[in-house]
Amino acid sequence: MQIEQLHPARRATTVADLVAAVRPWEAPPAGRPWIGLNMVASLDGKATLGGLSGGLSGDADRELFHLLRTRVDAVMVGAGTLRAERYGRLVKSAELRAAREREGLAPDPWAVIVSARLDLPADLPLLAAEDQRVIIATASPRELDGVRAHVEYLRVGDDLPVLAALLRERYGIRAVLCEGGPTLNAHLFAARLVDELFLTLSPLVLAGEGPTIVAGRPLAQEARLEPLAVSLVPSEGALLTRWRVVG
Repeated sequence: MQIEQLHPARRATTVADLVAAVRPWEAPPAGRPWIGLNMVASLDGKATLGGLSGGLSGDADRELFHLLRTRVDAVMVGAGTLRAERYGRLVKSAELRAAREREGLAPDPWAVIVSARLDLPADLPLLAAEDQRVIIATASPRELDGVRAHVEYLRVGDDLPVLAALLRERYGIRAVLCEGGPTLNAHLFAARLVDELFLTLSPLVLAGEGPTIVAGRPLAQEARLEPLAVSLVPSEGALLTRWRVVG
């Protein structure tokens, strides 16, 4: 799919070319992984349509979603988003797994699930995928029964800085892509753990109630971001944006 990059320079490009520039494993922060958020939102800021993010996505955003997973050591998700979206194995095809291996990454990224109460149904497709490695960050002392994925537990509660440090120290994870939900995003911003934001703006206005991409109490200190790349998808009217947290 042809798209038009508007910033930092105008040029014709593709989603694949945009993603090829994302190489966060090369220079992670000291003591923790690089953490990027990948979200989609309507023009009035809503993060879901009909309770799911997929209703806001076009073909370009879906391609971005899957290709970004080929650029990280782990994909993080909150329990609520995992249940609602019914996640399965993170990398969907042999072609995408081969793309990871060409960059020196493992064929499948770790799945990092943040679930304070371990409120997860064991029949989730992600937990049934035999080739999927899963880390569950939780305060619960329990373990899930009947899962087929390789599951490990980190009993860190809601201490995200400790989780980030353990992901780097214990598992060698250098780059994490977080796919929400909005509450987890808020906690990551509050802990000053977010390095970049990939935000697709869908050409829809929804109004009414609904979560934004970051939900919860106001941050003690606002996060300031600068744009790294902005691209237009002419056939869909969507904008693909990439931002870096500064300061």
